[in-house]
Amino acid sequence: MLGRFLEIGIATADIRASVEFYERLGFTQAQTGDTWPHPYGVLTDGRLYIGLHQSRLDSPALTFVRPDVARHATALQRLGVELTRISADSEVFNELAFRDPAGHSVRLLEARTYSPADRPTGDSSLCGRFLGISLPAADVAQVSGFWQALGLAAAEEAAQPYPHLPLRSDDLDLALHGQRFFAEPLLVFRDRDMTARIARLRELGAGPFEPPPRGLGTHANALLRAPEGTALMLLQDSDHLP
Repeated sequence: MLGRFLEIGIATADIRASVEFYERLGFTQAQTGDTWPHPYGVLTDGRLYIGLHQSRLDSPALTFVRPDVARHATALQRLGVELTRISADSEVFNELAFRDPAGHSVRLLEARTYSPADRPTGDSSLCGRFLGISLPAADVAQVSGFWQALGLAAAEEAAQPYPHLPLRSDDLDLALHGQRFFAEPLLVFRDRDMTARIARLRELGAGPFEPPPRGLGTHANALLRAPEGTALMLLQDSDHLP
């Protein structure tokens, strides 16, 4: 129903500051096209693609590529999806937008907006291996049902390394967590020696750092803030994770 995952679209008021931040973490830039009229850059660690938009964007926006996206609007509406944007004309770049029941933004585009970077998918940044994006939800069951109707598969709820419900497709690892755990979306990274990684990031001045969400130890876990406000959760790896 969604097509192929493209990027996590993030709005930034200062794209240069955001780009420099992710490059400091070990991300590299992908070659972007001229689709958007606003400044736009894509940073990747080989697994995660972050689309930085210096424009007004409901973000983070889970962004997918779907051929013939305009004709796909009817199929989504049959599922009860309420579209917040329909751009469907031969003279413009076609896209659809909607929100899940928790209010998280989803975009479907007619074509790619950047070229794949020459970086192995098994690579990682200084933050460790990207685990996925975790979204807060007041009603996890309702939001999970919405995403499953769109083609994602739900696994069993997990208590480690934090309470969450995994949802997966071929190219997207999504998780839902309770709002009491953390009220914002999280880019989640893991490593077996996260303590050393956090120390290295502090040496590089990558901060600001914040205490991790409730229930997580402060010795080997941390929260890192990007200039545009994105929260990166850095977790000590464990045997509970695949």
